[in-house]
Amino acid sequence: MRTFKKALISLLFAVFYPLCNAAQDVKTAAPFLALKDKAFDWQFQPSKEVARNVWQVANTGKANDGSSVNSFSEVVFRLENPITESYLKKNLKRKSPKIILTPKTERELKSKLKFDPVLQGYFSYLKSQSDKILNEPLLKRELEGFRLLAVSRQMVERMGILCMVYRLEKSPAILQRINQEILAVCAFEDWNPQHFLDVGEMSFAVAMAVDWVGKWLPSETVALAKESLIDKGIKESYNEENPRMFWINSTNNWNAVCHGGMIAAALVTADVNPELSARTIARALDKLPSSLSEYAPHGVYPEGATYWGYGTMYSVLAANMLESALGSDFGISKSPGFMQGPVFISQVTAPSGEFFNFADCGDYNPGHMAVILAWFAAKTGNSMFFHSETLRHPESLGRMAGPGLIWASQFKPELTAALSTEWFGNGKNPVAVFRDKGNDFFLAMKGGKANLSHGNMDAGTFVFELNGIRWIIDPGNQSYYPLNRIGFNLAGHCQDCPRWTLLTKKNQGHSTITINNERFDVDATAKIIDFTQGDRPEISIDMTPLYFGNVDKVTRRFVKESNISFYIEDHFEINEATDNINWGLMTLADVQLTNKGAVLTHEGKELLLEIEAPEAIAFSVISLDPPPMQIDKTIENLKRIEINIPAWTATSNELKIRVRFTGN
Repeated sequence: MRTFKKALISLLFAVFYPLCNAAQDVKTAAPFLALKDKAFDWQFQPSKEVARNVWQVANTGKANDGSSVNSFSEVVFRLENPITESYLKKNLKRKSPKIILTPKTERELKSKLKFDPVLQGYFSYLKSQSDKILNEPLLKRELEGFRLLAVSRQMVERMGILCMVYRLEKSPAILQRINQEILAVCAFEDWNPQHFLDVGEMSFAVAMAVDWVGKWLPSETVALAKESLIDKGIKESYNEENPRMFWINSTNNWNAVCHGGMIAAALVTADVNPELSARTIARALDKLPSSLSEYAPHGVYPEGATYWGYGTMYSVLAANMLESALGSDFGISKSPGFMQGPVFISQVTAPSGEFFNFADCGDYNPGHMAVILAWFAAKTGNSMFFHSETLRHPESLGRMAGPGLIWASQFKPELTAALSTEWFGNGKNPVAVFRDKGNDFFLAMKGGKANLSHGNMDAGTFVFELNGIRWIIDPGNQSYYPLNRIGFNLAGHCQDCPRWTLLTKKNQGHSTITINNERFDVDATAKIIDFTQGDRPEISIDMTPLYFGNVDKVTRRFVKESNISFYIEDHFEINEATDNINWGLMTLADVQLTNKGAVLTHEGKELLLEIEAPEAIAFSVISLDPPPMQIDKTIENLKRIEINIPAWTATSNELKIRVRFTGN
């Protein structure tokens, strides 16, 4: 009977929601969550045409028109786009507030604040932050390197907090400070269009302030703000002489942030220049699919968890602003994989609160993630996305804290979901996670490629956490500004670019396999080719394309044996070009070598590493504290445990490395 039920569930998913099962080159396809764990309401399904196209790509590598497609992000879909000047005049709400906050949402918020302890704790945080802002100096146009971004982000945070507190308490001191802040940034000579993220975020901040409290501000301030939004914001986005306008068509977070900021500016200035506003919103709806396509098919964001937070933040704002001001998000929430993003974030967050920090990702899941997830919780009713304790007792909620109170107030629990203990998410940077129900075991691994926005040579890497200890780590991101200040080319992703000399970026800085001590092929993709669920879940990654033909085949296989053990089995087919195989992992634990492997110790606990194949091979340990280069990120106690196998020692062209990890 149980077998029949499982078969029926699988059939239902295959027939009614093929997108969930889409798994490119995966032998055993599986939904991103079990049926009982569905993460979003059916209303957020993409259109049938888009779902069929994603399914077609997943299983054949070709789009519906027969053209070859290398990744899900190449699946073409379009947002609805009826925007014209006449449409805007007819459908745009005339009275403010209309972006995110509306009279209805404000009434509901005020009502819930009277009895909801989560909202009460949240609002107490906003009030405490508003008091701090009143004692801070006004913002100045001070660049950090070539960026004004820190100033723009401060303006977003200040306006969200001050405007929300003012609307609910009507403090004259707060209104005066809002007015001063707007006048200060509008007096800047520009909002730094050479780095358009700065313009995008500043535009959103000023637009939000004008929309939320404009009717109480001096008319001269409102007029200046709208003039600045047009001249320093929207018109700069049409400056074809600016060589930094790549964001208009880009697929990374810049696309979402900059178009989101321009949407905010356009909605607030439509009464001044409706033609320009309509053109700007229409352009955004045409171009946003470039970044939205990155979520397909399972919500895995190629730039990692931190940048999921950034890009998704402004995609959410775009969807929310369009819906509140025009009555529709025009399909943003139905974009393939977009509503699965919170599942991705939940899965790559370990029980310790640390991320699986692949790509240029921070180490921890910060408070501002709870704010973004609150929007998804409100949309889906899924309590898994509503982090009530973080919102009720916040330490820091980031720059979207003001709008976040609205999203938190809109949450109505309708679904209690649990994380699947075996999860696979496909995409440009495919990721798999194994965990246990007791929340003690966490193993996360990935495929992917380096030549992605914020990508690293980290295909095949993994992190492992047991009983709250991160035994196997990833070095994660490092600060950009010191590198930018000395002129280091961090952004370049070409094969010979300096980026790959950094410990945090090159393959030798991750827990993966290196052949002949060479860099990975930046344009090659390591695909997850097998995902099996059950009592002994396993996943396999085809690493072969990474090595320029220096080996005929490399397959990396992870198998979870129990809630305290797993093993990695790497299969090689070597050839005449194979000189050396280097197997490595990164750890902060103390390492004691043994005859059969090593014992890692940390905080009185142990992790046993046993080399089961090949025979008569031992680990070596390399200290990376201090790191190899002065400009590398310094990580206290960082070590690399290695197995080095010269190819000439192999007795045949086939070789296997198998290492078992067992905790206590």
